[in-house]
Amino acid sequence: MISAWKYRELISQLTKREVLGRYRGSAFGLLWSFFNPIFMLCVYTFFFSFVYKARWGVANGNQFEFAMTLFAGLIPFTLFSECLNRAPHLILQNVNFVKKVIFPLEILPWVNLGSALFHAGISFCVLLIFYLVMNHSIHWTAVFLPLVNLPLVFLILGLSWLLASLGVFIRDVTHTVTIFTTALMFLSPVFYSVSAVPAAYQSYFYLNPLTSIIEQNRAILINGQLPNWSHLAISLCASLVIALLGYTWFQKTRHAFADVV
Repeated sequence: MISAWKYRELISQLTKREVLGRYRGSAFGLLWSFFNPIFMLCVYTFFFSFVYKARWGVANGNQFEFAMTLFAGLIPFTLFSECLNRAPHLILQNVNFVKKVIFPLEILPWVNLGSALFHAGISFCVLLIFYLVMNHSIHWTAVFLPLVNLPLVFLILGLSWLLASLGVFIRDVTHTVTIFTTALMFLSPVFYSVSAVPAAYQSYFYLNPLTSIIEQNRAILINGQLPNWSHLAISLCASLVIALLGYTWFQKTRHAFADVV
């Protein structure tokens, strides 16, 4: 955190470059960051509510509410998977920075996270607007959105520092992470609720740090419930530990990056 604050201007500039670079050359440019979540929300509404006839147990089988419930869980997972899938490449794609002794390599995961957070924020805005249109109001508990996702931020940073370092020395990490995040999508309550899991296995699902975060997002955005403070405190403490361990590993191994790349 100290390093992030120290280099906040540099992180801001690199994040801005990363966001704009994604849409460079396209006709609509940055507007695609709005079009993509709108399109996906429409697809989920149509497929899962009308084609697949899926049900979440929501009131009156409301198809739109099901789509919003699904989307509220998919946004944090997409943020997590996007950052982790890119993490092993962070050093390898910025070799020119490795050769510069004065460049703070530890900020690269912050830049990666910042870019993904921008798009996640747009998706959350689209979700809230859609919810407002469908229900004519938004739950006031939505103000807790940054707080319930804070553990996710530190979790992503910790794992990104670890994977960015390992990706330099072990190139197979990239493929392993892709398989891991794909499997995790089905082991996390993205397309279902934890309450739908047999009671004997529900406690095991909470060993997955994403479970509590996804459930908390749905609680405050869709159900209008307050965060589960005990779960939030546990998630935050665990993610801070992971962030500290990941950062420590990165700093201890960074001196060898130049010899490998």
